Amino acid sequence: MNTQQYSCDKCHATEHRTGEIRTTGSGLSRFLNLQNQKFTAISCSKCGFTELFRTDSGGALGNILDVLSN
Repeated sequence: MNTQQYSCDKCHATEHRTGEIRTTGSGLSRFLNLQNQKFTAISCSKCGFTELFRTDSGGALGNILDVLSN
């Protein structure tokens, strides 16, 4: 959200916080706990309403590091 002004869809506040979460998919990635699904989270600082946006995963290197860290 670098080029646009943020406005919360629920309370219309303009202050926000961003973060990132990673989750497992289904099937084999879930069994091996490979967190190959990556999302950017944007949360309203006033009411806490949060939207998730899918981003590109870390690729093969990210998956290898994820397996080694389990």
